[in-house]
Amino acid sequence: MWGLPYRKTDDLEAGARPLYPVMLESPELRWAFIRKIYSIITIQLLATIAVAAVVVSIHPIAYFFVSTGAGLALYIVVIILPFLVLCPLFYYHQKHPLNYLLLGIFTVSLAFVVGLTCAFTSGKVILESVILTAVVVVSLTLYTFWAARRGHDFNFLGPFLFGAVLVLMVYAMIQIFFPLGRISVTIYGCLASLIFCGYIIYDTDNLIKRFSYDDYIWAAVSLYLDIINLFLSILTIFRATD
Repeated sequence: MWGLPYRKTDDLEAGARPLYPVMLESPELRWAFIRKIYSIITIQLLATIAVAAVVVSIHPIAYFFVSTGAGLALYIVVIILPFLVLCPLFYYHQKHPLNYLLLGIFTVSLAFVVGLTCAFTSGKVILESVILTAVVVVSLTLYTFWAARRGHDFNFLGPFLFGAVLVLMVYAMIQIFFPLGRISVTIYGCLASLIFCGYIIYDTDNLIKRFSYDDYIWAAVSLYLDIINLFLSILTIFRATD
């Protein structure tokens, strides 16, 4: 993909404008791949909204998880489940239809976690978080496509973002054992928001240039996780300042 520039010919499938300079593959094929990814992400987000809305609106569900010992144990299982599903999903992400089944389990389980997180949050805070997340995701996506077409590359962000996530994880563990109050939580939310904004740019750039056509499931998972984590980070900020 990074050699001689893509040359437009009389072939109808080669008629689209290249997404970035020195593009070797057909822009039409890459655009079809991108549309497929965003279609999957849209379905994931709609499923997340539906499951989270059920958890938030039916109060006994949330109270069961926080008021009983069995509920707390099940809550821990629900939190761990998405990470457990990621392992076989990574291994079978090119094996159809098993990849879609695992993707569905992963999405529903993570949606349940999002719903439990929002269950004890005011509707105003949730709405503000959703709106801000949507604006940021759309803006960063458009910016990344614009920058890629002008020859900018964001692959260098990978090591920095990985290091930033490690710092964020250690910071979160410190807060569990030595909580410092709302200011500390707000700082955590701001740092996490910046990091996942960077990940949206990085993974969108990979979607444009690097993901192979067979990696559609893993590409969708990457961007879906970026969006969900950005939403939870923004929600943390608004909850701390509410």
